[in-house]
Amino acid sequence: MILTMVAATTFVSCSDDDDTTVRVRVNGVAFDNGDDFNGDVDGDFTGTGGSATRTFMWQNNLSRADYNADITSTAAGTFNIVVRDIDGNVVLDRSLEGATEPDSFSGVTDSGASGIWSVTITLTNFNGDGSFSLSEGN
Repeated sequence: MILTMVAATTFVSCSDDDDTTVRVRVNGVAFDNGDDFNGDVDGDFTGTGGSATRTFMWQNNLSRADYNADITSTAAGTFNIVVRDIDGNVVLDRSLEGATEPDSFSGVTDSGASGIWSVTITLTNFNGDGSFSLSEGN
């Protein structure tokens, strides 16, 4: 009886009908919050209508960073990236909306203090996939 209840609960909780998840990876590693990364950052994300916010720390020895992001999404939803320098100053705050153009952006961040920067990725009701990158830049 208990085994039947556990199996039934497992099947119900794994239903594809209401699966709204998101996954964010950096340099091939799925992470929660607070992980540290050095060197170039290559991130990717997927979503099935879910929402999530993930923050990681990134060593930037220069005062600026080159950035790039693109999404593939035919439904409404948002990708947002916020980068703060070691002093907590926002040097980048950009978003992309699903099912609209443009579906990519790139450039150089505002100037900030070198050191450990924080990068926050927020996906809101995001359905699709995408990628982002950061590298030290001037």
